[in-house]
Amino acid sequence: MRALQRRLATDTRYTLLGLPLALASFSVTVVGVSAGLGAAVAFVGLPVLAATAAASRHLADLERVALPGVLGHRVARPPYTPAPEGAGWFRRTMNPLASGQAWMDLLHGIIAFPFALVSFVLTATWWIGAAAGLTFPLYGWAIARIPGVGDGVPEWLGFYDDPTTFVIVNTVAGVLFALTLVPVVRMAALFKAGVAQSLLTRAAFPQEPAVTQEQAWLAGR
Repeated sequence: MRALQRRLATDTRYTLLGLPLALASFSVTVVGVSAGLGAAVAFVGLPVLAATAAASRHLADLERVALPGVLGHRVARPPYTPAPEGAGWFRRTMNPLASGQAWMDLLHGIIAFPFALVSFVLTATWWIGAAAGLTFPLYGWAIARIPGVGDGVPEWLGFYDDPTTFVIVNTVAGVLFALTLVPVVRMAALFKAGVAQSLLTRAAFPQEPAVTQEQAWLAGR
């Protein structure tokens, strides 16, 4: 039971906190790439693109740290090309664009947002439905007495429209939300994590040292 609770807590945290991270990544990537490409002819946009790639790398690192808890196994940070020793300031400035993974980070920043949004909505809906439904006997009687509010699901199902039926039907709905909460939130988390795994990671082979993800990506910087 505790393992199930930990899994639900991990998946819930990943999907709910993942939306603001995805929104920040989407905003930074879209604005940065648009500004950089728009001014690329005058070479002013190239440093903007490089700065956007560097910011996307940091945001991708945050996503990579969260992935092992959801996927249940380690993932490895792809290598990024370092600036050559003795490189000039322009080469060092443009270095974030020198890695193929940098473009994958930018792509993830753009396409991950709708996945994060769907995952967030599914998780929030099921949690609210379960919490509201299971506690409905505490306050549903007062709601049922409001004119017009009691009409709805009980009437659609062919039940008599009375406060008891109204409370029972909504409580049963809450029970159904609660019973399906774990698999739905798990599906939502994997839906979002699958995109991040395919774009931001490479396989973590067994012979690699067992270090935490924080140590892994910090060491690769």
